[in-house]
Amino acid sequence: MSGGTSVRLEPYEVALLRGGPRAAVTVAVLALQLRGLVDAGRPGRIRATGAIGASGAPPAEDAGDGRPALDALPALPKVVCAALQRPASIAELEARPDVREALSGLRAGLVAAGMLRSLPPRRTRAARRALRALRGGHPLPAGRKGLSTDDVLMAVALYGESALSVLAARFALRAGLIARAEVADTGFHRRSPRGGGTGGVMYSCGGGDGGGSD
Repeated sequence: MSGGTSVRLEPYEVALLRGGPRAAVTVAVLALQLRGLVDAGRPGRIRATGAIGASGAPPAEDAGDGRPALDALPALPKVVCAALQRPASIAELEARPDVREALSGLRAGLVAAGMLRSLPPRRTRAARRALRALRGGHPLPAGRKGLSTDDVLMAVALYGESALSVLAARFALRAGLIARAEVADTGFHRRSPRGGGTGGVMYSCGGGDGGGSD
């Protein structure tokens, strides 16, 4: 998120505003998967790939886009990456102290930017306007064709499971990020283990992005 009169929200911040901590961690996991740093392990679990060393950190080079992998990762996915020294479910990742600390840092930045109220935690009118504007500029995509990595992450941040089931259905299902997925061209339709999904909305919004009093 950048400062100034116009606040530019990153996908992790958008996800936190829309769906709370679980949604933000889900976007972080997807960012790592798109870089080849993590994959689905046993059903409902996420594991590091060979691209992550024993320390839990990605290599200093080979981000796949000409940037060093470690330097290119924002704070939340970097912490999630380090937390995957052992395979974990999305719920276990969200509960780990370093991940919770990173989420607290995201939340504090949103409070400082006027996007969240801390007590009780809820979106502000500015946040609701920002989410509406982002949805207007980023409609739910029908497929991955023509989308950049940033586009994919923003779509998932804005639309949650609806976007995951279109853009990363197989990984999301196997990793426990969505309850079930359907892929029309293959007839793929399976249920994930219990405990999957992006979680509920953490913030009280008075009936959605357009509702509530400020």
